[in-house]
Amino acid sequence: MSVSLYSMKFARTVLLIQLVTFVVIGLLFMLKDVSWGVSALAGGLAAWLPNVFFMFLAWRLQAQTPAKGRVAWSFALGEVLKVFATVLLLMVALGVFGAVFLPLGLTWLSVLVVQILAPAVINNKG
Repeated sequence: MSVSLYSMKFARTVLLIQLVTFVVIGLLFMLKDVSWGVSALAGGLAAWLPNVFFMFLAWRLQAQTPAKGRVAWSFALGEVLKVFATVLLLMVALGVFGAVFLPLGLTWLSVLVVQILAPAVINNKG
């Protein structure tokens, strides 16, 4: 299996684990109150959607042969856009939709922790 196919499969696995994480947490918060569950889902989406967008862009750019030094700049620009998208989604959830902060924040943080821990767990299995 080529490295690029392995990377794509690996990224999909991490994104799937993140999706399952925030859906399960959202359902658990739904047991307390519907607004808590929706807020938790919004927090998970605020962390997950920018990651999906970033991976989509990375896969699209992978087919091209980048100029020297362009890879680092593309990655840095992608990360900056990802942070801005996350902040924008959190502001919309809190300001426009009036999400409850505690479930939103906990779910957002949980998805970020999964983003850090999932690669280590997946690599140790293989």
